[in-house]
Amino acid sequence: MNHRFHILRFAALGAAVAALVTSQLAVAADPVPMSGPKNLNDTTKPGIPGVRTCFWETGPYSGDPYYNTAWPDTNTIYWGAKFTIPDGAKLVMEGQFPRSRYTSYVSYDERGQPVETVADYLIEPLPGHTNTTRHGADRTTSKRSYQIEIKTGNVRDTSRPEGIYLEDGRTVKLINAPQNGEGKQQVVILRIYTPDKGTGITGGVPLPSPVLTLADGKVLRGMAACQALNTTQRLAVAPDAFGMPAWRYRELLTTPGKPDTHPATRPATWYAQFDRKQFESIFTGIPTGDYSRKSEGFYPTTDNTYIRTFYNRKFGPVFVIRGKLPITPKTMNGEKIMDVKNADMRYWSICSQKGAANTMVIKCLNDEEVVIDKDRNYVIAFSKAADRPRTAYPECGINWLPMPDDGDGMYDPDQGNTMIRNMLVNPNFKQTTREVQKPGDEKAVMGPYLPTSVYLTTSNFESSFNCRSPGVVAQIAKDTEEMDAAQQAAAKAK
Repeated sequence: MNHRFHILRFAALGAAVAALVTSQLAVAADPVPMSGPKNLNDTTKPGIPGVRTCFWETGPYSGDPYYNTAWPDTNTIYWGAKFTIPDGAKLVMEGQFPRSRYTSYVSYDERGQPVETVADYLIEPLPGHTNTTRHGADRTTSKRSYQIEIKTGNVRDTSRPEGIYLEDGRTVKLINAPQNGEGKQQVVILRIYTPDKGTGITGGVPLPSPVLTLADGKVLRGMAACQALNTTQRLAVAPDAFGMPAWRYRELLTTPGKPDTHPATRPATWYAQFDRKQFESIFTGIPTGDYSRKSEGFYPTTDNTYIRTFYNRKFGPVFVIRGKLPITPKTMNGEKIMDVKNADMRYWSICSQKGAANTMVIKCLNDEEVVIDKDRNYVIAFSKAADRPRTAYPECGINWLPMPDDGDGMYDPDQGNTMIRNMLVNPNFKQTTREVQKPGDEKAVMGPYLPTSVYLTTSNFESSFNCRSPGVVAQIAKDTEEMDAAQQAAAKAK
């Protein structure tokens, strides 16, 4: 059986890279700890670690050691709720805006497709409180509470624009959650992106609490509300909701006539995400799909648009990409004021992931973690830990992401893929995945924001990309002066 791949289009790579960095070179320890590359979950204890409540019972999802499926972002924490609102009852969530970059509620159907998304900036705060996610808001205020109703019904609204930021005074007070299947199950996912440092995975606030008012007027909270909502019911989900079925993935991976690197290509090809059929066309090479929607993946949110490529180390042990980073707000260090109107988008990240059937994430870098130069250009090297170049460290001005040790986690130990998120794009910023209308237009639309790529050996990478850490630069300056002085002295010797 051949293990193959077909997806990547490269561009030539430059040699040296200069970056704005402030710390000393340190290759002994990675300053950006990995959530992999191996699965280091403790299998001697039952259950999954992490805070949860009787309502937000499913989760947390993220990188290891949490639930890790459907290609989550390791800088994001996800909680799922599965419930059934009793006839005639009203369900309201009482919450606080977390100290984070972004949060949202998204309802889903049984196939993991988003029905409705309510982003944080649309939620009306309680009287006297502040929505800390709106432009100019005080992110540090203690008065940050809100209420939002979860209402039974409605079908997927495909007319809503995806991935765009429209702060024009509109507010939302409810989210619709349809009943899925005969069991009338409803599913909502809560997301918290990039909590401020030191605030924990919930962003320094409690998880939202359910308040259920029954048809007879009785009000239930906490465990009583969860019991009435039947939040312990099993998740009713389609087999392909979290990823491509393994049997189908194998069929596509072994498409006749494709090389053993399939679906990776050289040079690398990047694909904007549309629907499931278009995703399969990456493997078959036969164009197909509905290009009118971009939120058709595995439990996506309509606030994001995505672009991905597959890589294969049979082409070389180090996969290198170069691109330009959009402007995003800074929040990780607890910045006081939210600034979104001067940004290109709310959030950007890039992830190293396993294959389309085993949809685990290894590690992501968000926009505040990526080291860039003065022109906002970045270099990211992907490799297995044993192949990591000595110059591929943030202190050197070069980012690094781990390739999965077991490749796609199913059939090809050399395959992996990477995905870039663009969230809530400023309408004036056009070089984004959101503006790609059909496959093949990615480069023309995104320009320098679509990465170029190449494969190298570890030694070739080290020769092409020098380390420009302050420590190395200072040592070079010192050696230069000493050697010049020695040459002058030798020339004057008699």
